[in-house]
Amino acid sequence: MTLRVERHGLVVIGAGVAGLSAAIAAATVPGGPAAGTVTVLVDTTIGGGSSPWAQGGLAAAVDGADSPAAHAADTLAVSGGLGDRDAVDVLTGGAPDAVAWLRSLGTRFDVGSSGELALGREAGHRARRIVHAHGDSTGAEIVRALVDVARHTPNLRVREHSVAVDLLRRGGRVVGVVALEGGRTVLHLAGAVLVASGGYGHLFARTTTPPVVRGGGVAMACRVGAAVADLEMVQFHPTALAAPGADPLPLLTEALRGEGATLLDRDGRRFMVEEHPDAELAPRDVVARANYRVQQAGGEPALDARSIGPDLPDRFPTVFALARAHGFDPRTDVLPVSPAAHYCMGGVATDVDGRSSVAGLWVIGEAASTGAHGANRLASNSVLEGVVMGRRVGPLLAGVVAPTVDVVEVPAGALAVQGTAPGPVFAAVREVLWHHAGVVRDGEGIAAGLRALDTLGSDGEPVDVPGRDALVVARAVLEAAGARAESRGAHFRSDHPEPDPAQASRRVVHPVAAATVTLRVGEAFAEVASTASVRS
Repeated sequence: MTLRVERHGLVVIGAGVAGLSAAIAAATVPGGPAAGTVTVLVDTTIGGGSSPWAQGGLAAAVDGADSPAAHAADTLAVSGGLGDRDAVDVLTGGAPDAVAWLRSLGTRFDVGSSGELALGREAGHRARRIVHAHGDSTGAEIVRALVDVARHTPNLRVREHSVAVDLLRRGGRVVGVVALEGGRTVLHLAGAVLVASGGYGHLFARTTTPPVVRGGGVAMACRVGAAVADLEMVQFHPTALAAPGADPLPLLTEALRGEGATLLDRDGRRFMVEEHPDAELAPRDVVARANYRVQQAGGEPALDARSIGPDLPDRFPTVFALARAHGFDPRTDVLPVSPAAHYCMGGVATDVDGRSSVAGLWVIGEAASTGAHGANRLASNSVLEGVVMGRRVGPLLAGVVAPTVDVVEVPAGALAVQGTAPGPVFAAVREVLWHHAGVVRDGEGIAAGLRALDTLGSDGEPVDVPGRDALVVARAVLEAAGARAESRGAHFRSDHPEPDPAQASRRVVHPVAAATVTLRVGEAFAEVASTASVRS
């Protein structure tokens, strides 16, 4: 068996806001990257993933009356006591420069009549600090600008339709990636690997995230023994459009509620005023659980955005187009909504420079867990994190030189996968997580979910990449949810409905690395060693 081998300075997995920001920052470091070529692997096409779907905006203290310290205070206030102060300070302190950098790259943010940035307010923020682009198309506009720069940056190459399968190691260090590209297997050797592949929101049957957001980066990191943290902390967006047959569910941005939209029950009663002093602008977990309770009582929560007025299509063009595509007109209709998995605070445990617990492996964006979001992410801090961490980590990796290796180790099973399309195992895992690790959880349901995963995996490892990864991540999520016998932030246990002060800390888990197969690497090809070793 022969495998194609390619050598790079830095390999980045993922071409969303985080991955592209890091790749551009690495490739444009003053003096040029010592690492040589920066190669970005993306399983679809550049500009895909979840980043373009971000409607809400980017949070930054760019107003003279605001400050990064106030932004940090708001971020910590909604973090459920798990926010890491250093990580929060890096995030909020880097926000103004991140906005300036994006504008220098050609990002067209919305501005007022005198040219100042137009700022909105969202749940959990005590100030108007949300920077938008084209109303509710912020993510798409930022990605547009980054893609344009990436395509014209020397030393930066993008490999589209390259599906990362596993990480390669040598001597305990990550030295590359094995990927499927057009039916062939390619080993990408590199001095450093940066995972920016997004979260695992699409592992839930109800989600606002696109199909590629299925936890591949987290699964690969688990198989090489990298520490993960807070995987039980999944944020459910309270207002996904409950359109029959839609998958994913269209997102109705929180900015609608920031501009006066309200939530109604089946009787037309505004129920959030009884749930929280901030009503519809309460933290997302509070609003999501309130909507869930309305659903469980047999009702259908609805978002009433009619008060925004006839200019709604101009102010929220994305929302308007999505609603119309499903037969609703938000100017005249109330919109049925449902909570849906939206963002993962948990991920691969890293420090504020993106370093994982395994040498040679860096992780940023939604695939990472620095503690910046704690148990509950503040609205519009996600796109911000991708840019801030990308700009921070990219230059650090520009100086890493690829080691010369003649033998690499790959997790067993990586070379047996034969497909990249999700199969029945993947679909079954999504139902398990939604029903047993959804908006409201309990110990009995979590145990039932783990038993269901045992059944799914009883016939051996699935041969498609999504199913193989889904089983790894789903089990880790359920085990983390079972271990945290309390309610905190986005994690709510009906059998332990209160927070436990003794559990007011991040939970870091060190997975056991998967068994490996040894490969001999030549100049152009690799071969499975005749004395192939399998070890754990």
